[in-house]
Formats: sequence, C-alpha cells, structure tokens
Amino acid sequence: MRAFECDDGGLRVVFGTGTLARLGEELDRLGGRRALVLSTPRRGELVSRVVAGLGGAAAGVFDGAVMHTPVEVTEAALARAAELGADSVVSAGGGTTTGLGKAVAHRLGVPHVVLPTTYAGSEVTPVLGETSGGRKTTTTDPAIRPDTVIYDVSLTMGLPWPVTVTSAVNSMAHAVEALYAPGRTGATDRMATGSIAALATGLRRLPGDPEEARAELLYGAYLAGLCLGAVGMGLHHKLCHTLGGSFGLPHAPLHTVVLPYAMDYNAPAAPDAMRAVADALGVADAPAGLQRFARSLGAPADLAGLGFDAADVDRAAGLATQRPYPNPRPVTRDGVADLLRRALTGQSIGGPR
Repeated sequence: MRAFECDDGGLRVVFGTGTLARLGEELDRLGGRRALVLSTPRRGELVSRVVAGLGGAAAGVFDGAVMHTPVEVTEAALARAAELGADSVVSAGGGTTTGLGKAVAHRLGVPHVVLPTTYAGSEVTPVLGETSGGRKTTTTDPAIRPDTVIYDVSLTMGLPWPVTVTSAVNSMAHAVEALYAPGRTGATDRMATGSIAALATGLRRLPGDPEEARAELLYGAYLAGLCLGAVGMGLHHKLCHTLGGSFGLPHAPLHTVVLPYAMDYNAPAAPDAMRAVADALGVADAPAGLQRFARSLGAPADLAGLGFDAADVDRAAGLATQRPYPNPRPVTRDGVADLLRRALTGQSIGGPR
C-alpha cells in the first residue's frame, strides 16, 4: 500500500489509508477554525465522517455542489459561508465538489482542504472551470490550487463500478494530453506514463485485489492531476468543456467516450505520444486499444447515450473552434464535426469511417 506525505510549492499531500483522521490536524496547520464542509447532495454518511473528523472546527455544511460549477451555486455556497462565519473550506467528494471548493475558497481567500473520493485529479491543479449562461470558461491561477489534499484510499472503496471506470478514464485524459502538450518536459512525461500505467493496472486488478487496486487508481489520479496542473490541455479538454458546459453532458462519462476519438484525431501529428500511451496501457494501438479496454469494462460507448443529439453537432463544433488553442494537429470545424459524428454513434476506432 502506498503511503506518503509531501509538500511541493505550496501544496501539501497526505496519501494513505485512514488519513481522514488527519483532517483536524491538517486544517489546524492552515489556521482554519471554522470550516465550511462542501459536498454533493445525498452524501450524508461521508459528510458526517468529515464533520466528526473536524470536531469543533466544523462550522456547517453546504451540500449543493453541482457538476460544471455553475456560478449561481457558487453564490449560494458563498452566502452559506458568510452566514456561518467560515474561515476555511473542506471539500469532500469528487471533481464536482472540488470545483465548488476552489470557487468558494478563491473568492474568499481562505484555506482549502480537499478529501477526494473519485479519480478526478483536479484537487492538485490551479485550474477552475465554471459555467455561466450555458458557457464553461476556465481560469488558471496559482491561488486556485487547494492548500492540502488528503487522499484516503478507504474513502474510495465503495465507489460504484461505473463511476470508477469513467472517473479513471477521465483521469487518463489529463495524462494523455500532457504527452503532447507544448509545455511538456521529461518530468511531466514520466508522470503521465506512470499515471496511465497505474490507472490501467488499478482497473485490471480491482475485482481481485480491491484495496491495492484502489490505491493504484488514486495514485494514478494524483499523478494525472499534477500533469493537468503543469501543462496546457488540447482538443480533448476543449471539446469536453464545450459539451459539458453548453449541452449539460455528464463530466466523466463524456471524457470516457470522447478521449479515444480525440486521440485518433491527433495520432498522425503525435506519434511519439501515442506510442508512449500504448506502452503504458499495454496495447498495440493507443486510440483503438483504449477504446476497447474501456468498453470491456462496461464504459459508455457513445455520445447519444449521454444525451447528445445529431442536431447539436454543428453548433458544438462551432463553439469548440471559436478560439485557437494548442493542439498537435490543427483543429478545424469540419474535423471536429466528423469526430463528434463518430463519437455520437460510438463508431469503433480502426474500422471503416
């Protein structure tokens, strides 16, 4: 079982099993005395454990976190923080809760501790995606990154299988795009390939050795999050932000469906990256191999099943190509529209177009 602590550039990480017990100590280290606890709805058991771990430092709870961090939800959480006189934020949950925690803590300028329960990886990044008026925008600022992340493997043990798979593949997307990002380095390449290998190993081992597998998955997500925070993302993330923010598609399942198609789009312009992904996954061809691997685990296979419609393809392609962004292959409206049509029906990569 992996267990470690590290402090790196203002981010403190505590990783292991049973580390929730360190929550009060870690909040105290940051000077927090009245923490607002954030979660999504219907997470009463988790919230109760977090509140108990904080003892007298728990000021109250806001359990209204919503996917894609709508600004109106952030405003409601800020009102709750003001009502409670909160001087710190504790986010307990997946990427949805972490996103709200970042938005609240950044606006208030208070300490932020995260307890991840999925493999989102966003808990170690200085990136915040928010939705307003049907558009999702991304802000990057070192002050957005949480102060402390407490990874407790035991908090992920009950994660349902479908959520486990899509959350892990969503995490892989950060590592994949890091391998062809303009700002990539030898260090980010090593983190990216290590992340992909750990995530794939964890998914394969989960049925037979759940505790060790969950540790591998959480560690892989941590590495992927470091990649996401260190370099810019390309077509895949831009497209998923468009589809999520403007069409309301579920975050992790969306990333799981789109990633192989985005990889296939970029493969001719990023052959070294695709070889590195294939080696880390243990497959012959990265886009097709990842698609087959995800589907063998029961992952969603097409955008239609997530609520995307053929009539939305042209609008989505237009939104995703409005502003230029780094990507190994030039991004065109026609190219993105073709990618979306293939993803809409779940066309097998490597087969006839």
